[in-house]
Amino acid sequence: MTAARPQQLMHDAFHDPRLPIVDAVSWAPRILIVGGGKAGAAMSTALENELPQFLDRIEGVVNVPAETANAGGVPAPATRRIRLHPARPAGTNQPTAEGVAGTRQMLELARTAGPQDVMLCLISGGGSALLPAPVAGITLEDKQHVTKLLHACGATINEMNCVRKHLSEFKGGRLAQAFKGRALFSLIISDVIGDPLDVIASGPTAPDPTTFEDALQVLEKYQLLEKAPAAVLAHLRAGVAGQVPETPKILANHIRNYVIGNNAKSLAAAQAKAEQLGYRVLNLGSYIEGETRHVATAMAGIVRSVRQDGQPVSVPACLLSGGETTVTLVEGHGEGGRNQEFVLAAALKLGVDGLRNTVLLSGGTDGEDGPTDAAGAIADETTLEKADELGLAPAAFLARNDAYHFFAATGDLLKTGLTQTNVMDVRVILNGAPEP
Repeated sequence: MTAARPQQLMHDAFHDPRLPIVDAVSWAPRILIVGGGKAGAAMSTALENELPQFLDRIEGVVNVPAETANAGGVPAPATRRIRLHPARPAGTNQPTAEGVAGTRQMLELARTAGPQDVMLCLISGGGSALLPAPVAGITLEDKQHVTKLLHACGATINEMNCVRKHLSEFKGGRLAQAFKGRALFSLIISDVIGDPLDVIASGPTAPDPTTFEDALQVLEKYQLLEKAPAAVLAHLRAGVAGQVPETPKILANHIRNYVIGNNAKSLAAAQAKAEQLGYRVLNLGSYIEGETRHVATAMAGIVRSVRQDGQPVSVPACLLSGGETTVTLVEGHGEGGRNQEFVLAAALKLGVDGLRNTVLLSGGTDGEDGPTDAAGAIADETTLEKADELGLAPAAFLARNDAYHFFAATGDLLKTGLTQTNVMDVRVILNGAPEP
């Protein structure tokens, strides 16, 4: 989707008269580049392409998935001045020692800024895991463990990042605190509902409205106080007691954050394409969240209403929605992600008859869905028919959160590879086909 491609988003940002980036860097003796996320490689390459006259003043490091570090982005060429630091290997969304090393280098670079230097921070989805910098007394293993606990219990991204910010030297505005130069511009591709600056990549350059007390309440809400590492609990409690400084609630006015891409832009582009193809479009927007199976049940109900009553639109219809749902592990020994689980749950609710002349697609715009090599899944009536032929029981796969192996067997996994962007999930349901 062009609307979510970092190259286009960066180009638009640098040519937007409301964003005085080029004017600022033109006077800077040094242009410092930091950041992290799944779009980091493509954003870095695009930045260098937009500032060719200033390349000799650029220096920086950006944490990216290892798969994108060497090439500098697909299909973009390698970067020339910005070092792309491989911060996590394929198949994991956990903070790593490599990520810690790169993040510490960014903090040191920020601290070297002179009074006239300008910093550009490139932030995109996945930044929280790619930018770890545990506070003193907290080990990387501690952070990994508490992150796994929060993922498994279905905590929202806001809740997870609240905890992460209070265990980090980089997140929650700490990077901005470390920078003493003339201006800092954060260019952000949002992967969070509502685009809250403090939540995207845990807000390294944004004021943090959450507190140590909030972080402790998240762990208490999910009954994790007995499971979380002792060092984590000790640090959070020390913060509540005022023994550890809070994350900054106000930052200087030379710190500017700009969201240059988000889920809403992608849905708008998808709507324009669907209308061009002859579909009547119901765009439900980018704020869909909640338990994946509940969202799937609601969407299946809309599909039935469209087909039987022509409400809220009549066929041929395209139902679009974005956002990010959560999966609470039930038996916990399956494999999949929220997009695959959404398609399986919706297909199961509709059944073969409900899927006739209907196609369900749900995918992560980053090309990843849970700890799998699929972005999501696609299903129609043939999916359940094939499952029946193979003797597969869809409900059993759903019960053990094992949508990946179900769709692998039916041949309906959506595999795109890494897309070099991340604007949450996109769900497309086509109900009926336009006349030729």
